[in-house]
Amino acid sequence: MPKPVVPREIANRDVDEAIAHYLGEADERVALGFVDALERAYRHIGRHPESGSARYALELKLPALRSWPLKRFPYVVFYVEAKETIDVWRVLHGARDIPAWMQKTESE
Repeated sequence: MPKPVVPREIANRDVDEAIAHYLGEADERVALGFVDALERAYRHIGRHPESGSARYALELKLPALRSWPLKRFPYVVFYVEAKETIDVWRVLHGARDIPAWMQKTESE
């Protein structure tokens, strides 16, 4: 049974910024495509949380951290599997300094 995917406030802000970027630089179809890709990623990690990459887990000293890339968009979902949910920490552009962005807090 799939686990509910629960984005943190900062992950929701990441998504809002990405959508605003696509609306400003491209058009509504591209922004909707991003939302579609994000929803597909959330469904996948809800069903198969162990399938995400542990690439940044050691570097950030977060052994449970996993990541899953969006298809057709340069964004990556960073999450941790909890007992009953999937805790989405960030949704970041893959070209960013991921370790630096992951260490930002919810209040920043």
